[in-house]
Amino acid sequence: MTLTRRRVVAGFGAGAALAAKPALAGLLDAPVTLINRALEDRSVKDIAKDNEIVIKVNAEMAKVESIKASTEIYEQRLLVTGLFNDQPTYDKFYAGVKGVSGIKKLYWHVVYMSDADQEAHKDGILSWGAVLEINAKAETALAVAKGVNHLNYRLATDAFANLYVLGRALSQKEKGLTIANLKPILGVKKVVDYIEVRPKPAS
Repeated sequence: MTLTRRRVVAGFGAGAALAAKPALAGLLDAPVTLINRALEDRSVKDIAKDNEIVIKVNAEMAKVESIKASTEIYEQRLLVTGLFNDQPTYDKFYAGVKGVSGIKKLYWHVVYMSDADQEAHKDGILSWGAVLEINAKAETALAVAKGVNHLNYRLATDAFANLYVLGRALSQKEKGLTIANLKPILGVKKVVDYIEVRPKPAS
């Protein structure tokens, strides 16, 4: 498993995070249904693999009894964002997710910040409502964008206004269009690109 890990102990300039979600909304993303993803440019088997990983990661979240993280997954590439104020919980969750089988690449954007650091930087940390608003705008932007198959992308916004895009473009042009449609969104400081370019195989 290839691992990309970013961790911030004090401050937040190099990492990314999600503010804690409300109890019900804070559970990690449920596995996608085959019906919802029927139009994606990938196989049912591949979608099933993603679902299996999400279930395992949900179990790791339950072990630490925390709701301070969120996931997005595409083709077994897992993006995790979150904000933890407890170091042992952070470490346990990281170790648990790292040990989940089937992950091809892990993009770790979970941040540890003490309560004191969070208070000191509170003006730079978005509320959960603001995070949801940015993410909704991003979803809408891709849904109406010409030349972009929005079903092949996953979006996540963190508490520091970083917008992550994970997925697959069928061409370099589509990748460029995808990023170009996300950058102008009000409130987004940076678009972090985890898009792979891979055309459809010849029939």
